[in-house]
Amino acid sequence: MKEIWAEAVMALGGTPDSGDLETRYAEPHRRYHNTTHVLAVVRDARTLAEHLMLTDEERAILTLAACAHDVIYDGRPGEDERASAQWARDHLTDIRPEHAERVADLVLATITHESADPLAHALLDADLAILGAPRADYDEYRINVRAEYARYDDATWSAGRTRVLRSLLDRKRLYVTEPAHRLWDAGARANMVRELRLLSPGPAGPAARP
Repeated sequence: MKEIWAEAVMALGGTPDSGDLETRYAEPHRRYHNTTHVLAVVRDARTLAEHLMLTDEERAILTLAACAHDVIYDGRPGEDERASAQWARDHLTDIRPEHAERVADLVLATITHESADPLAHALLDADLAILGAPRADYDEYRINVRAEYARYDDATWSAGRTRVLRSLLDRKRLYVTEPAHRLWDAGARANMVRELRLLSPGPAGPAARP
């Protein structure tokens, strides 16, 4: 991952500083939001970048945002993303300030999964690509996300997870970019409907992010 980060920083004219990037993603409490996840987001963001014909500069910014978007992860939605955006700013002091700030803004967009920035659309779609993964990969994902929220009992987890899945299924457009819609939408909806059938009802619970 350090090499991916370094390549993107150098593409923007900077000197790489990856800090504790790899150490963060290897933290033992991470079962899903780990190195495997971030590398998958980088991969899927690059796939979308090809389809969208992004410039080299845009691809570098998108890659840095993909690398940094979960660098701080303590199961605190909102706080984690803001801390990750600040981490990016702190480690991108050697590139143009507007580029560093755009990376941070892309990371912040993962709080609400909404943005007017086309680069954010690519990042957010790549972050949700796991929803449209093959069945076995999706099942591994849902099990690992559950493990990250093990502090909640099954009823509380089920209620919170159900709320999240239904809100995603209720979207007229799950993926913003056309290539992501073609690649993952049908599979994502099938996976989420199947997971909903596995969940039992319970009181309002935590809104675990995807």
